Amino acid sequence: MKNIARIAASILITSLLGNVALGAEKERKLNVVFFLVDDLGWSDVGCYGSTFHETPNIDRLAREGMRFDNAYATCHVCSPSRASILTGKYPARTDLTEWLNGRPERAFEKLHSAQKLMSLPDEEITLAETLKQHGYATANYGKAHLRKDPRTYGFDEAITGWVRSYYHPFSPQYEKTLPAKKGDYYTDKLTDAALDFIERNKDRPFFVHLEHFAVHDPIQGRKDLVEKYERKLAAMARKKGPEFILEPNPDGPALSRDELKALEEKDALEIHQDKRVWWVKQKQDNVEFAGMLEATDESLGRIRARLAELGLAENTIVIFTGDNGGMSASNQYRGVHHPRKALNSRFASSNLPLRGAKGWNYEGGLRVPLIVHWPGQIEANTTSHAVVTGTDYYPTLLRMLGLPGLPEQHVDGMSFLPALKGKAHDRGAIYWHFPHYSNHGYQSPGGAIRLGNYKLLEYYENGSVQLFDLENDLGEQKDLSKAKPEVTKKLLKMLHDWRREVDAKMPQVKTATSSSKPKNPPTAGTALPADVATFAPGWKIRDWGGPKMKPGLRREWDGRKKVLLTHPRSQSVPCVLSRKIEVPAGKKTTLDLEVTNHPKGDWKLVVLINGVEALSRDIEETKWQQLQIDLSRYAGKSVSIELENRATGWAHEAAYWSRIQIVH
Repeated sequence: MKNIARIAASILITSLLGNVALGAEKERKLNVVFFLVDDLGWSDVGCYGSTFHETPNIDRLAREGMRFDNAYATCHVCSPSRASILTGKYPARTDLTEWLNGRPERAFEKLHSAQKLMSLPDEEITLAETLKQHGYATANYGKAHLRKDPRTYGFDEAITGWVRSYYHPFSPQYEKTLPAKKGDYYTDKLTDAALDFIERNKDRPFFVHLEHFAVHDPIQGRKDLVEKYERKLAAMARKKGPEFILEPNPDGPALSRDELKALEEKDALEIHQDKRVWWVKQKQDNVEFAGMLEATDESLGRIRARLAELGLAENTIVIFTGDNGGMSASNQYRGVHHPRKALNSRFASSNLPLRGAKGWNYEGGLRVPLIVHWPGQIEANTTSHAVVTGTDYYPTLLRMLGLPGLPEQHVDGMSFLPALKGKAHDRGAIYWHFPHYSNHGYQSPGGAIRLGNYKLLEYYENGSVQLFDLENDLGEQKDLSKAKPEVTKKLLKMLHDWRREVDAKMPQVKTATSSSKPKNPPTAGTALPADVATFAPGWKIRDWGGPKMKPGLRREWDGRKKVLLTHPRSQSVPCVLSRKIEVPAGKKTTLDLEVTNHPKGDWKLVVLINGVEALSRDIEETKWQQLQIDLSRYAGKSVSIELENRATGWAHEAAYWSRIQIVH
């Protein structure tokens, strides 16, 4: 009887435990993998029409999930777009309107860029912070590009930084955070890190924000895949049509076909700059880019395979999208009368049938792929025509996860859950505001609005407008602004009203003096001595350089107020800050410094006291470092202090100083 009772009790306990386990399994929160690809064009992916690029894993995700054909980034460049995803706010509302640091002004430009923020504002409650508060493990891997360490805005773990090479060494920032060896490919190693995070957190809900640096330049495909596409391209019939076309500035005088033809032959920076024209790639035939993209596609496949192995595939939402349009127009001016290898390093892909590219408010700069996989909740292999933009992910994910919304935070977002459920979804108008000049064309700063099928673009130099019917003119070739004056008037008013509502900062017209090109350009940092005296009274500066970096005071940089930027004169001549002081007797005296670097370049800080080296430090990470040097040994003596900003390469060897103090 006792044995029978024990067996019965055992069965009962097992059954109860099983029910508890099942209950726990039912209550387990969904995981989220946000797979963000940099500079991915809308038509770069197989399921969006590419016949040259092979993206089997992305295409499979579309077959098993929902594909959106009217999804947009909130900006045609990266940092504002990425901030919108995490904050649920338009760039114009947060004033983070340009990529960080942004492009220096040029003498020929008529406008000064609008005021802008240089980092993600501290007061924002990000999507990562919200999920973390609800028990999620959070990780950010890849190109965060919001100036701050992602761990300061809600991520438990972060491996981020600029990529100088996709083959090891990637950049000094990754030497400690992403261990690799010669021959390793960055995209693969970043995926390894994400897989490791998933493995370590398989027993709790997680949010992986995988922000691939690919397919951003430098355009370097994985070698085995590049060889594959070289063979594929060689076997293909040559496509008809031009390799590149010249796009004019729509905010200036119209150019005739003959004028454009003549400019195609006169492929020179000065001439094209004067006429405000820019080359745009028309064919998908870049083998290096194709190799980059397929390696990124493999990354998605590896992530999903590991989720399946761990039994997490049915409990994980996967969102696949891009941060802005494809780079079919080169980064900085590049002519096209060059060998194929050079062109492949400068022009990534073609955005056709869309017009324009990254850096432009045409569809080629703004429309992005979007695929959502939510097992058991959305019908597989479906396409949604709903209009979606980057502010909408925040409220949508909260609803998908059954979490309360934060309407005061994601104020510009609208959940597209109805669209995911196959229902009608009309989010109303979406807006863009870019009060700066872009790296990828001579087009004027401007804004845009889409409402229904109509899209209006406004340019801020001369107030020109364009109106397109996207349903019938996806390539934005037929301007209807004069043919449909009522629609133009309505959308223009809505755009202006919205700018006032969000307090959008506008560019300012240059004065007659500042807008004319000086015959003798001023030496870099002409006002730098005065800036140094304001920033650190008593200090002097010599041997500065770096005109493109605009040395001098910054109102704000990387979360600090009043930051001083210096730059060496050359690779061998450092910029030097100097001062003589009397070190008092009987007091502890300290030299107190706080410094950081530019995301694209490193520098060496050398401190000399009376000509003797007291400190040498490589500044290789874009985070503030506090350094102190005890001067007490010189008590009662006069000392000469020199702070050297030395170059370690020659790209962006800028030193950023938030504090230079003598503390007694």
